[in-house]
Amino acid sequence: MEQAIGPRARRPARAVRVGKVTMGGAAPVVVQSMTNTDTADVAATTKQVAELWRAGSELVRITVNTPEAAAAVPRIREKLDRMNVEVPLIGDFHYNGHQLLTKEPAAAQALAKYRINPGNVGFGRKRDVQFATLIELALQYDKPVRIGVNWGSLDQALAAQLMDENHARAQPWDAPRVMREALIRSALDSAQRAVEIGLPRERIVLSCKVSGVQELIAVYRDLAARSDYALHLGLTEAGMGSKGIVASTAALSVLLQEGIGDTIRISLTPEPGASRTQEVIVAQELLQTMGLRAFTPLVTACPGCGRTTSEFFQQLAKTVQEHVRAKMPEWKISHPGAENLTLAVMGCVVNGPGESRHANIGISLPGTGEAPSAPVFIDGQKAMTLRGEHIAHEFVAIIDEYVARKYG
Repeated sequence: MEQAIGPRARRPARAVRVGKVTMGGAAPVVVQSMTNTDTADVAATTKQVAELWRAGSELVRITVNTPEAAAAVPRIREKLDRMNVEVPLIGDFHYNGHQLLTKEPAAAQALAKYRINPGNVGFGRKRDVQFATLIELALQYDKPVRIGVNWGSLDQALAAQLMDENHARAQPWDAPRVMREALIRSALDSAQRAVEIGLPRERIVLSCKVSGVQELIAVYRDLAARSDYALHLGLTEAGMGSKGIVASTAALSVLLQEGIGDTIRISLTPEPGASRTQEVIVAQELLQTMGLRAFTPLVTACPGCGRTTSEFFQQLAKTVQEHVRAKMPEWKISHPGAENLTLAVMGCVVNGPGESRHANIGISLPGTGEAPSAPVFIDGQKAMTLRGEHIAHEFVAIIDEYVARKYG
């Protein structure tokens, strides 16, 4: 029997409400990101949150690690509200979150969700008390919680316990399996403690992050099979540039194809001086190329070969992609559906006309030695031919006119 093409049905996960955003249940996979500013710097953090939101981040996490950072949170929220930036803010807590939220109730209220790492919420006997304090604060302020386990800060007491149990097995597990079990048990046991304290299951999100692709896939397959909590996906410390993009895509695409995952973050190390928004664009393009969501028109473009010695088609493809991404915030409001538009910029006669016909709007530029003309195809039919020095300007105008006509 021929298998259907496309992602498998989503695993049943409890829906979790974070501000006005829903993850899990029947909701689409949510894109989130994280700032790298000092949260105590209200202006810089507000600016970066707004940039991430405008790029398409639906949730933004900020570090709350000092009294100054906690005191800044309500001021950041207030400034964002004045800018009509409605993105929910998530507070990222380690070690002292129970103290910061207790001393800064305005911060506890301004945040839409709390992220707790059970590996460093506290140590020894203090751990349970401090974890309970955070859960009680989430109850007091009606906030959901992400219990986020990371293999770089795993609960050492639990890890030691599981290693002892493993030694007692007739057939001991290998080390990677013990590590995966420690991650999953840390998340599930912590979630159960939160439920026992009173936090509803539909206000809990789980994550178990590692930096190895195969390990991440194995962990989340097991976690999804053993729970119905909403799951946050991300390859932690993915790396810089193409390495981080490829590794994150390799791991998350497998899980998403299997219906696992309710929200994603691409943890890229930014290039020096580069915008933090790249991680948002990569997350969107991952979901869109998999057919899970649509955010902005994507451009199909040929890679070039010996038939395309001119760089013009490359420049045009870049111009078109940048244009539609810049226009999308406006189109999202005034022309809903424009994010589904398909575009093609091709470099020669070999595949150019055929690929152009498959797109809503496509252009086939002349290759080396071809006649200096560029046929434009609209919804599969040749509509016109562009010539001269203003092809880029004219083609962008054709796109704008099509969007105004079809999605207006």
